[in-house]
Amino acid sequence: MRTASVKGMTLVAVSILGLSGTAAYGAEAKRTPAGTLQDGSTVEAITLTNAQGLSARILTYGATLQSVMQPDRAGKTADVLLGYDDVAAYEQHPNFFGVTVGRYANRIAGGKFTLDGKAYQLPLNDKTNSLHGGGKGFDKQNWRIVSTKNGPTASVVLAHTSPDGESGYPGKLDTTVTYSLDEQGALTIAFEAKTDKPTIVNMTNHAIFNLNGEGSPMGATFHKLTIPAAAYTPVDARLIPTGERKPVEGSVFDFRRPRVVADGIRDGRDQQIRYGQGYDHNFALDKGLTATPQLAARLEDPASGRVLEVLTTEPGVQFYTGNFLDGTYVGKSGHLYRMGDGIALEPQKFPDAPNKPDFVSPRVDPGKPYRHTMIYRFSTAR
Repeated sequence: MRTASVKGMTLVAVSILGLSGTAAYGAEAKRTPAGTLQDGSTVEAITLTNAQGLSARILTYGATLQSVMQPDRAGKTADVLLGYDDVAAYEQHPNFFGVTVGRYANRIAGGKFTLDGKAYQLPLNDKTNSLHGGGKGFDKQNWRIVSTKNGPTASVVLAHTSPDGESGYPGKLDTTVTYSLDEQGALTIAFEAKTDKPTIVNMTNHAIFNLNGEGSPMGATFHKLTIPAAAYTPVDARLIPTGERKPVEGSVFDFRRPRVVADGIRDGRDQQIRYGQGYDHNFALDKGLTATPQLAARLEDPASGRVLEVLTTEPGVQFYTGNFLDGTYVGKSGHLYRMGDGIALEPQKFPDAPNKPDFVSPRVDPGKPYRHTMIYRFSTAR
């Protein structure tokens, strides 16, 4: 075991998945048929597995992370992702479970932004806002497989071309998402996008985790969360950032030290909790925009010992407690998902950044590709 200090936080590194010694290199990528969409196109699944018993299953539809099978401290494996058992449910009942989000993750106020003096209007799919790319975002596209690879790190590269004007966005966008799983328990997701005219891009993964196992009656609100952020971006009643960076000090948004999520999720004394119906807020990470992935969040389930660390190159992370899951979503194995049954930690540029000059710009130009690398790093704590 070793410790390290990060921005006033003490991190403890434990043996990956409770195993010690030299890992055998045996990571592999396996392709299998996964079903058919309503238009007749075929969906494939790619399962990445390492020698430590960790696996990730990715669907070409939505470039979706469908499941993560993770051992607990006793070696018992469970699926820690909310989602559906089959492709038909992802198509017919979309709810962003584990999908690749784009072109623009999170909300854009009124679906409007201006670029080089020209105004653009996006579909409104979140009351008065455009959310996660609008009506037909990257989550509703059947991506193509470019390549798969076995070895010390198993990987799959998925690609999609978004034509100029799709969902109102300017520029033809050639995008790739690469999922890679290594023997140390790190699932890396690398996004890249190239455009032929100025546009905006903000891609992330929308996995919703319950480290006790999806469908667990305990839900995920008793997980302990750490976010190395001294400020967050408060929102208005439409869940659009006001533009302010508000200190977390003394509030239910202070996760600089590990805190149980349930401690603040229903604290109606805070107007921000009332607006979000729980946590649905972007945190301004202390690290800012970085060239290499750095820690954005650490989630631990004390009951199972499972730990998830989220690392990113982006300046923000959206913390969402599944507030709009209301028991009408029938997920895996017939489980009804409700508020608090899962937690999403979405690395990103800030919501509504195209309309907030003080936020890190999401602009992408020809010859200057967009890149975002994030990592889900899985381990166990004793």
